Amino acid sequence: MTATDPALTALAQGWCALSLLHGRIEAHVERALQTRHDLSVREYSLLDVLSRQHNGSGGHLQMKQVADAVVLSQSATTRLVTRLEDRGLLKRYLCPTDRRGIYTDVTEGGLELLAQARPTNDAALREALDEASKNAELAPLVRAVEALNAPA
Repeated sequence: MTATDPALTALAQGWCALSLLHGRIEAHVERALQTRHDLSVREYSLLDVLSRQHNGSGGHLQMKQVADAVVLSQSATTRLVTRLEDRGLLKRYLCPTDRRGIYTDVTEGGLELLAQARPTNDAALREALDEASKNAELAPLVRAVEALNAPA
């Protein structure tokens, strides 16, 4: 295959369309969350991921798992956790069974903010997808996203 191979060109165009859709959605959701809740998309995602933890076996995520879930490096995730901890939205504590491990939990204030922000996030996501579906290049990707969790 060469760089001008039609299959590679189509693949590159598909990747560009996916990147464009992601960028548009993220920018739209970011504006809505920042304006209404003083939260970034990454902060919202981190609160959301950590709010789903539970006590018991496998209930708490290691920082690498959290970083993977919010698509950040471990160091960027640690900085993000620190910022949210400074705002009183998260707290850290030592793992009771392994003193080297540190858990991060969402505080009551963090859970309240997440509950307030969730409808904003969902509405902004819906708006961004609706707008993107008007673009012929992005419409198939929007349908694919919508189909991911659709009832069978």
